[in-house]
Amino acid sequence: MSAHTYRTVDVVVPGGDLHVGVWDPVAPQTGQVLLVHGVTSSHLAWPFVVEELPGIRAIAPDLRGRGRSNEVAGPAGLAAHADDLAAVLDHLGIEKIPVVGHSMGAFVSVVFAHRHPSRVESLLLVDGGLPLDVPPGLDADAVVAHVLGPTAARLSMRFGSIDDYLEFWRPHPAFAQAWSPELESYFAYDLVDDGSGMLRPATSYETMVDDTIDMNTGSSLPDALADLQHPTTLITVPRGLQGEEPGLYAPEYLEGVLATYPSIEHTRLDDLNHYTIAMSAQGARVVGEAVRSVLAQPRSVA
Repeated sequence: MSAHTYRTVDVVVPGGDLHVGVWDPVAPQTGQVLLVHGVTSSHLAWPFVVEELPGIRAIAPDLRGRGRSNEVAGPAGLAAHADDLAAVLDHLGIEKIPVVGHSMGAFVSVVFAHRHPSRVESLLLVDGGLPLDVPPGLDADAVVAHVLGPTAARLSMRFGSIDDYLEFWRPHPAFAQAWSPELESYFAYDLVDDGSGMLRPATSYETMVDDTIDMNTGSSLPDALADLQHPTTLITVPRGLQGEEPGLYAPEYLEGVLATYPSIEHTRLDDLNHYTIAMSAQGARVVGEAVRSVLAQPRSVA
């Protein structure tokens, strides 16, 4: 039996309604956490982690341009997503909360903490949130290709059925050894009608480009990191979006970045990739333990 009940709410934001998943604990609530997904993902990236959080209410939006928030109009970028998170907390009557971000969600979380510092208790960044090693001078398409590779190309593909999409993902090097019913639900949720009877990934390509460029060349992230005020933990893994080494952050590169931000506590794990750190039982145990540790710390009353 699950330790949570699941529901969704829609939150009005500039340009439309943001779709938000909420997992309410069956047992008495001992805490709550805001979960922020990655660049082509959705709130259904989080069930593995939620299962590791008995007694804790978990709140996870589909970011604008993704999932069932894919029709939210207007520009994206880290600041827009950060302001959307504040609207979610307002809607749910939450003043302050620990924030966990995975991949692009970690970058959004850092900017959220900067733009709305009174709403954030702490930051847990899961394989993201610090500048990536992107060569200078690349144009927009080259930045997207460098950071996301085939992940970006998938957004232009069309599929005849959910089964076709599952078969596309099943041999993926990041998931081939970690396939699960939860992943099947996650991928099925990702599909929407393209208007011609075919199915496409829900993520807007244009929004993804805007976000990726802002994440890597905009001012929101460096400004936020320069003013980092909240307790922050970073977890990184040795394999990236295609299961390749050294992952998003090569150790020698990350060492230099962390030297710039000495207040960030860092843990590097073994045997996981960029997806399975959050979307597998093994990875979720680590993330869940980190969330529980944060919630066990004395709370600020500011």
